[in-house]
Amino acid sequence: MRGFAEHRRVATVALVVANYDAAIAWYVERLGFLLLEDVDLGGGKRWVTVAPADGQGARLLLAEASDETQGQSIGNQTGGRVFLFLETNDVARDHAAMLEKGVEFREAPRFEPYGTVAVFADLHGNLWDLIEPKR
Repeated sequence: MRGFAEHRRVATVALVVANYDAAIAWYVERLGFLLLEDVDLGGGKRWVTVAPADGQGARLLLAEASDETQGQSIGNQTGGRVFLFLETNDVARDHAAMLEKGVEFREAPRFEPYGTVAVFADLHGNLWDLIEPKR
């Protein structure tokens, strides 16, 4: 498209959470993500980003709900559909490691035409696909 930069990507996705510290702990301890930033913005607000340890893909901005309307979206940011997709090169390995860390899977890994996938819930119930794309 003319007028748009050639090199663009979705870099950060906001995820509404109930508590910064609980969310950081869950993503770092259960999914093995790295805490990239935790900056005090004043007034109880923080800029908190986490991402997979290999640095691939978008970062998550953990955004603590600041009012009742935002709080109502916690755990249901997509109306019950899978919200985010965590790609791996080995679903069996990561599924086992995540189970060991206490991640709640809603189903066992299954084979689909596009790859191997297992649905899990984050600390608030948002659904994710752990997916090993078919290559």
